[in-house]
Amino acid sequence: MNTIDMTATGLSAAIRAGKTTAVEATEAVLAKIAEEDKKYNCYVTIDREGALSQAKAVQKRIEAGEMTGPLAGVPMAVKDNICTEGLLTTCSSKILHNFVPTYTAEALKNLQKAGAVILGKTNMDEFAMGSTTETSAYGPTKNPRNTEHVPGGSSGGSAAAVAAGECFYAIGSDTGGSIRQPASYCGVVGMKPTYGTVSRYGLIAYGSSLDQIGPLTKDVADCAAVLEALASHDTKDSTSVAREDTDFTSALTEDVAGLRIGIPNDYLGEGLNDEVRAAVLAAAEVLEKKGALVERFDLSLVEYAIPAYYTIAAAEASSNLERFDGIKYGYRTQDYAGLHNMYKKSRSEGFGEEVKRRIMLGSFVLSSGYYDAYYLKALKVKALIKKAFDAAFAKYDVILGPVAPTTAPRLGESLTDPIQMYLGDIYTIAVNLAGLPGISVPCGEDSQGLPIGLQLIGDCFQEKKLLRAAYTYEQEGHRHE
Repeated sequence: MNTIDMTATGLSAAIRAGKTTAVEATEAVLAKIAEEDKKYNCYVTIDREGALSQAKAVQKRIEAGEMTGPLAGVPMAVKDNICTEGLLTTCSSKILHNFVPTYTAEALKNLQKAGAVILGKTNMDEFAMGSTTETSAYGPTKNPRNTEHVPGGSSGGSAAAVAAGECFYAIGSDTGGSIRQPASYCGVVGMKPTYGTVSRYGLIAYGSSLDQIGPLTKDVADCAAVLEALASHDTKDSTSVAREDTDFTSALTEDVAGLRIGIPNDYLGEGLNDEVRAAVLAAAEVLEKKGALVERFDLSLVEYAIPAYYTIAAAEASSNLERFDGIKYGYRTQDYAGLHNMYKKSRSEGFGEEVKRRIMLGSFVLSSGYYDAYYLKALKVKALIKKAFDAAFAKYDVILGPVAPTTAPRLGESLTDPIQMYLGDIYTIAVNLAGLPGISVPCGEDSQGLPIGLQLIGDCFQEKKLLRAAYTYEQEGHRHE
């Protein structure tokens, strides 16, 4: 098999067996990036020298028997809102065009301990605000399955890099579907873990109560291995949870007998593309034939998830992005009269349109006279959504549905109508509001050959059930190809 086509765990096994080396794998993937990334624009920064240096160091440790894990020596990519010491981290924004962090995010440190080789930083929607990777200051990323279409967002660069074979796996961040939706559009596996499972230390915040780092991979086995390496308790992150059950690779068994799967009627109604609906229901049938108990049910409050999410996320963004002022680091306007004028001009010139839109919306809902009417009400709706999921998980082990209402839209379509772009998150955002884990697994293609994703949602800390169901479906699906 060509090295580029290998899964992350398959490549690591080949390296440990002496069939190839971390250096050879890194050189192969860097050559692929040099040859093809002009077409896709997956990367903002490529660290060629750093990657080869890391690969040499990791290879020595593998040969010495010090690194024996399932990801040792594997080249990977990092979303550009995750801090990397000594390597440019821009959030795909002009305002951070020259920001080089002095530390590495805890989640990425965990991957380095597992033997990761960092190739570079991937393109994204500016400050993770968008669903198409078109709001990037570095130009849009294109979907490797069809370059006239978007890869999804905001982790579109990471998903596209995995789909294009420009890395063996990647990490992204998911605030309202930003891992799962691009995974669906690009035909790869993407997982958003339970809130608190992966440290947010070193993740440049968008919505602090919603953000979570997670993996984008070629298959479910890789997803479990990457998640296992990522997960840890971190005292530097006050929202980090100490968990004992992070041996996620143990869930890779082809067994869903007796697993109770609920399909919300609300997720199959108006606005859902017919081909997407058919593919999702066909996937449910596969799991049912394997012994799962599948039934439809009503999940309330779905229509309130989008307004609640955008109110909360924008409010938190307006607060989090206050620090980018042209003083401490990042972009500063050249021509200004006085301090306040410098703040205004630096932020006006440094932020893109979508980021400004969300900062203004967030400042509005937090302002005196509107706080109770909007922000406080959104927090109450968030609590009700969590309650609705609690009731559902009293009856079901897993909730099954689509990731997005359609397959990947054409480039340029979504930017003309931001509301339409926001509505595209309808099936993913409730997972973040309730702090739940969710996974996207490829489940077919539409008539244009664009990938369709199946979403599986679990109760808090039930990633293993999701991985087991996803792995079973994937194994069964491969047999029918």
